[in-house]
Amino acid sequence: MDKDRIRGSAKKIEGSSKEILGKLSNDPELEAEGKFKRAEGAIQKAFGKVRDTLRTD
Repeated sequence: MDKDRIRGSAKKIEGSSKEILGKLSNDPELEAEGKFKRAEGAIQKAFGKVRDTLRTD
């Protein structure tokens, strides 16, 4: 498994946590930061998946 997939998953979890905390605390800035971090993690995870695919072929 590629390191980018692992790091991407961690960023998605961090982003989801921040997004939820932002919603619960009525903090739109924290919520937006969480959404951005979650999207960043999804992109990094997808990049790692592509790298894994290219390595195995």
